Amino acid sequence: MTEAIIKSIVFVVFAYLCGSVPWGFIIGKVCGVDVRTVGSKNIGATNVTRCVGKRAGQLCFALDFLKGLVPVLIAQRAGLDEKVLLIVVIATVIGHMFPVFLNFKGGKGVSTAAGAIAALAPIALAAALTVWVVVFLVSRYVSLASITAAAVLASVSWVTVLTGQLSWPKAALMTVVAALAIFRHRENITRLMNGTENRFGKK
Repeated sequence: MTEAIIKSIVFVVFAYLCGSVPWGFIIGKVCGVDVRTVGSKNIGATNVTRCVGKRAGQLCFALDFLKGLVPVLIAQRAGLDEKVLLIVVIATVIGHMFPVFLNFKGGKGVSTAAGAIAALAPIALAAALTVWVVVFLVSRYVSLASITAAAVLASVSWVTVLTGQLSWPKAALMTVVAALAIFRHRENITRLMNGTENRFGKK
C-alpha cells in the first residue's frame, strides 16, 4: 500500500470520527438532558434548542458546523487529490448522520454539511443559507427550510459549474450531500404533508 493511499485513508477516517462527535448529545448531557429521549429525539441543534435552550442550540450548531469545516480545511492544506477531498466531505457528513459513538444513530447532517461545504463551494452555500433563512422566517419550519436549502444548494452548484466557478465533481458531491440531507428528513416531509410537523413559535 502506497504512502498516498495510507494518507488518504487516514484523512477519511479522521473526517468520519470528527463528524461522529455528537455535540448535541454531549451538550444535552452536560445540561442534564438526554436529547435522544425528548422532543424530536434528534441530536441536532434544532432539538437542542427546543429541549435545552437557545444558547445551547447555538453552541451545538457552531460545533457541528466546525466539525464539518475543520477536517476539510486540514485536508485541503494537506494537498489531497480532489477525489479524496470529496470523500473526506462525505465521510464527515456520514459521521454526523451515523456516529460510531452513538451506535450509528445521529442527526440529519445539515449543520455539519454546511461546514464541510463552506470550504469547497462558498457561493452555493451562501445561496442555500439565504434561502434557509427566508423559508424559516416565513414558515417557521426548520425542516422545510433545510429541505429547500438542500435543493437550492444542488441547483446553484450546477449553475456555478456552467460559469466555471466550480468543478463538476464538486457539484456532484453537493448533489449527493443535498440528497442525503433530504433523505434524512423523510419523516419530517411526511409530517409536513400531514400538517403535524413542529413549528417554531414566533417570539
